[in-house]
Amino acid sequence: MTQKAADVREAVRARYAAAAVKVSEGGAACCGSGGVEIDDNFGAGLYPDEERSGLPAEAVAASLGCGNPLVVADLREGERVLDLGSGGGIDVLLSARRVGATGKAYGLDMTEEMLALALANKEKAGALNVEFLKGDIEAVPLPAQTIDVVISNCVINLSVYKPAVFAEMFRVLTPGGRIGISDVVAEDELTPEQRAERGDYAGCIAGALSFAEYRDGLAAAGFTDITLTPTHQVADGMHSAIVRAVKPQSDVKTTALPGVEVTQEQGSACCG
Repeated sequence: MTQKAADVREAVRARYAAAAVKVSEGGAACCGSGGVEIDDNFGAGLYPDEERSGLPAEAVAASLGCGNPLVVADLREGERVLDLGSGGGIDVLLSARRVGATGKAYGLDMTEEMLALALANKEKAGALNVEFLKGDIEAVPLPAQTIDVVISNCVINLSVYKPAVFAEMFRVLTPGGRIGISDVVAEDELTPEQRAERGDYAGCIAGALSFAEYRDGLAAAGFTDITLTPTHQVADGMHSAIVRAVKPQSDVKTTALPGVEVTQEQGSACCG
């Protein structure tokens, strides 16, 4: 990793660690290009009231995403779900409700402070089918072909090596598995420099791929049935978008998924 990439990653980690601490102390987290308080473009306001009801207040307050990936994930009873960049755990807890007792929801995050908050929220929610992991979205600490659905909420734009994220999503999914992601995506004519003018990397703007780059990256990893659908504008020429794709069917058998505990390796950042 170059020094520039390491610096970006540390800036992302520091911002979301601070957000977690703020929530733990009774405040509200923030996101977006200017670090503004949660508004119509980012955060818990993107979830219907009925979804937020019954969740720990801290899970709702720590929501930093740009969408609601569960709207498109179409989760079913008994499925195994992985949330990349799970933050305070809102999408993991909502996923756990949908997959039920026979399913399981995993959350992956790099930030110690966010993991501590998520684990506390898991206990408050009494969620028995939830597990939070510490690790890197570019090197997911789960075996291959053990996840039915990968979700993520405004996190992949924060990665400094997105091809590895796409490859890891493909690796952990079972044949026929799918992704349902909310992320910030740039209009194709915007250069990386123009994206950076609209917001910083840790604010979910400068690191966003264009629509064409996102589609090409998923295809290169092996995904098919790729669609990107913009939902609302978050900056000039920058949109929250729904990203869907499928891992093709194959004859390879899935691997039994052992119990996985929170570990201490460094990893990628979160925003969801």
